[in-house]
Amino acid sequence: MALADISAEKDPTLKSLKLASLCSATCRERGIELVVVGGSAIELLTDGAYTSGDLDMCLLKPSVLSVRERQELMGQFGAQGGPRSWKVAGMYVDLLGAVETLARTSFPKLAGPWGEVQLIQPEELLVERVLVSVYPQAYPPARDCAKKLAAVALGRRLDFDWTEVKRLANLPAYRNLSECEALVNEVARELKVKSPFDTTR
Repeated sequence: MALADISAEKDPTLKSLKLASLCSATCRERGIELVVVGGSAIELLTDGAYTSGDLDMCLLKPSVLSVRERQELMGQFGAQGGPRSWKVAGMYVDLLGAVETLARTSFPKLAGPWGEVQLIQPEELLVERVLVSVYPQAYPPARDCAKKLAAVALGRRLDFDWTEVKRLANLPAYRNLSECEALVNEVARELKVKSPFDTTR
């Protein structure tokens, strides 16, 4: 019934949320916790302003599943493929390894039709996308993605910790605070709102 509903869903973002909800709920029953990451998380956080086209999830616990366990797990959804990417209800689902995050903020949670969906922290998503947009060379799709996430954050449509963005961007793993500030300032000007990086009174 759930898979039929997901297959019939025409809205790509709602389809992603429904599938993430079903996968999360089914895995939770087996003691497995998932986190939606990457572009998939940005799509859900921006209500479809950015669309990824697939669903990327990482393992929160346990941090490792055997190939057999992955195939058995995804088999519950009538999935085809593997061992990292499957087609489920007309959509590609990537079940990746352990979630990697340096953020100290909590995972945002969205209500879905079959249960709660956990997302990777938006602060780290922003810093990561800004880095990808400029290194090793300019990459406009990542910049566009970062701007859409920044716009949602500046519009206060999601809980967002700008102090955490600064901390993350200053870490050796990213070292891109100036690039983050420049992009956020640009989006703030476009939206005609004050940037959190604007130090003028």
